[in-house]
Amino acid sequence: MKTLIKNVKIVNEGKIVEGDILIENDLISKIDSQISEDADQIIDGEGKYLLPGVIDDQVHFREPGLTHKGDIETESRAAIAGGTTSFIDQPNTVPNAVTQELLADKYEIASQKAYANYGFMMGGTNDNLEEVLKTNPRNVPGIKLFLGSSTGNMLVDNPETLENIFSNTKMLIAVHCEDEATIKANTQKYLDEYGEDIPVKFHHLIRSEEACYKSSSKAIELAKKTGARLHVFHLSTAKETELFRNDIPLKDKKITAEVCVHHLTFTNEDYDTKGGLIKWNPAVKTQKDKDGLWEALLDDRIDVIATDHAPHTWEEKQNVYTKCPSGAPLVQHSLVVMLENYKNGKISLEKIVEKMSHNPAILFRVEKRGFVREGYKADLVLVDLNENWTVDKENILYKCGWSPLEGMNFHSKVTHTFVNGNLVYDNGKINEQKFGERLLFEVQE
Repeated sequence: MKTLIKNVKIVNEGKIVEGDILIENDLISKIDSQISEDADQIIDGEGKYLLPGVIDDQVHFREPGLTHKGDIETESRAAIAGGTTSFIDQPNTVPNAVTQELLADKYEIASQKAYANYGFMMGGTNDNLEEVLKTNPRNVPGIKLFLGSSTGNMLVDNPETLENIFSNTKMLIAVHCEDEATIKANTQKYLDEYGEDIPVKFHHLIRSEEACYKSSSKAIELAKKTGARLHVFHLSTAKETELFRNDIPLKDKKITAEVCVHHLTFTNEDYDTKGGLIKWNPAVKTQKDKDGLWEALLDDRIDVIATDHAPHTWEEKQNVYTKCPSGAPLVQHSLVVMLENYKNGKISLEKIVEKMSHNPAILFRVEKRGFVREGYKADLVLVDLNENWTVDKENILYKCGWSPLEGMNFHSKVTHTFVNGNLVYDNGKINEQKFGERLLFEVQE
């Protein structure tokens, strides 16, 4: 099968060049200023931009065990509609993916159901070190540790266990950093004052800057002491950005950081209108924090942009504060949110591609993806930067049926998505065949 994409502006590796791309089967076979070759399908990309598919390094697709909120099929379908061609899913499903058998079960489900390429993190607990160490770095992206309790309660808080995991694995360790004791004390203070119905606007004071900084600084200290590869998920404070460096290339960094789209988009001021819909762990914080995150993203202390896509039902989100779960769906909209920031002059297209495609591939050592290169897998996205539309119930593909972005206008649109050389999304139409493959990772001795 040959596909020829003509007349596009290719955004890749810090440059934008006009040209054509030939896809043969699942690979990019040729990139040139002009290709005249017979093809089974020809797409005229006149006026459009072609980007490598987004690799989202942190999603919760809720399968197994929580499939009333979302599942691998529904959420990966939403992902390809938004230009995300690969995802890395987290272990806090039910049961938690904390044994090799349970991890294998998730891979088996995805092999039947995933529209996009998939990887699943192995979960660490206070007592599964043996299982963690059996993980194969060739086909599993890393180990996930919750250093603060969140959805699924996989808290790892035993210092000895942590040191053991950090000392004994060469795999990337990804962490959710919030200090449990700080959160508990803060929660109690507000419970004493308000009971169960704490106004959600206090969420960022309960899961506070101090809770985040205390935990992430401790994790970084441990990584430095043990030499572990550490990736800190979803930074939410300006203060934490001071813990990371930008004076060496990403491939040489052992300690890396991610920011999520919502922490670049919302602030605590938005709790008044959005309420529990923007309740995340870690919390959306102040304008000062948002500004600090943007600064660190643009100067390369933060390496990756992700979503932490975490659907809950509309009904669950209407509960009082203490019973309202944290998390929201974002994977269908992450790229257009960032393109809107490009339109507003906050970030370049090249930087968006670097943070959403190239860097996740470099950081997780994803094999042959994340770049527009000959011989690489043809995971590609075409975007129209001049199309206006609004997020509404009619165009939301998440199983939960809502989005914290509802009512927002966007001025860019994903028009085509290719996964492994297959056109899976074409101007609103989804190819119902599933072409997602298991991600593979380069192992470095």
